[in-house]
Amino acid sequence: MDSVFTIAGTIMRIHLPAEIDHHVSEQLCGQIDRLVQRKHIRCILFDFADTTFMDSAGAGMLIGRYKTMRFMGGNVMAVNVSRRMERVLALAGIDKIMDIYETVPLGL
Repeated sequence: MDSVFTIAGTIMRIHLPAEIDHHVSEQLCGQIDRLVQRKHIRCILFDFADTTFMDSAGAGMLIGRYKTMRFMGGNVMAVNVSRRMERVLALAGIDKIMDIYETVPLGL
């Protein structure tokens, strides 16, 4: 898996791999959850710059991390989202619960 985690203060940016399937999603869940607890993360930025495919397990992984962060008073965003991935996120209903940006918002 080619995900790279960057942490700055309480913000964690996850550079997602090209394909997010069941296997990748399972690995990401464990890694993200451990880092959120250890580093006291309050904002997760899922960076889709390199992502071209995501299945329902990937959507589930995003929704699960959203629920965790909301419970902890945090926030989750999707950044560098292509039109194709924006459609995938919309079909999964993720656009209703998570802010989605074509680029990284200023200040992050």
